[in-house]
Amino acid sequence: MSLVFPEETNAAASLRIGLLGTGRVAAHLAPALLAAGHRLAFVWSRRPAAAQALAAALPGPPVPVLATLAAPLPPADLYLLALPDAALPAVLAAAAWPPGALVAHLAGAVGLNVFAAVPGVRGGVFYPLQTFSPGRAIAWPTVPLLIEADATDAAGRTALLALAHSLSPLVYELASAERLRLHVAAVFANNFTNHVLGIAGALLAEAHLPPDLLAPLIRETLDKATAQPPFAVQTGPAVRHDGPTLAAHQAALVPHPNWLAVYNALTASIQFQNALTSPTP
Repeated sequence: MSLVFPEETNAAASLRIGLLGTGRVAAHLAPALLAAGHRLAFVWSRRPAAAQALAAALPGPPVPVLATLAAPLPPADLYLLALPDAALPAVLAAAAWPPGALVAHLAGAVGLNVFAAVPGVRGGVFYPLQTFSPGRAIAWPTVPLLIEADATDAAGRTALLALAHSLSPLVYELASAERLRLHVAAVFANNFTNHVLGIAGALLAEAHLPPDLLAPLIRETLDKATAQPPFAVQTGPAVRHDGPTLAAHQAALVPHPNWLAVYNALTASIQFQNALTSPTP
């Protein structure tokens, strides 16, 4: 079974962590690491000014800012790559990793095999299943953390588990293939939902209607979808095959062909899914 609920791991040990990246995830993760009792060996960014800004914003003793990856990296128990997926291979290849360095990326859709091209590096994954935005605090104890280590690297697994348990009780081990499926599901649940809500808000704004009109509906939809299987509680004109209403909606969306395409695609998907799950008469 690929999904494992691991045993409790000692989370009190302080780890020295090298943080590569200064984007949204890094900006939330860095202070959380310090609050959990870990130490930052350094911060590095492809944009030096961003590394300086993040280091200056962190509490406690000054955190060193690494100017280059070409020189041997400062020693650390773990190096975390909080970088865009596409940047991982280049950064892994460019860095002068200490022999036997434990390096973990934070990506949901990148496999453990990305480390295969970097001899002497012990690869791992530390994937926080959450959305990160500037100005919004993250309650780390509520964040599922998905970790993966090479099957032969017991010490790496122990370090990743310890780090994860120091931030959240929701710690799981998940292999690359299953984590990719989880990431796809997360994109549907978060990114696509957010985009559709953005379309809804824009349609209200066009009609000079207040956006909070939809707030009770959104809350009930999410509450219902997390309490019951969403397909089982689908409502609306698509599932009812309400032709006149669907046609009226489509006519109203003619000025927005991209949104009309989304509407038609979702309508077709709802009707297809409903046909699969409805009992045969």
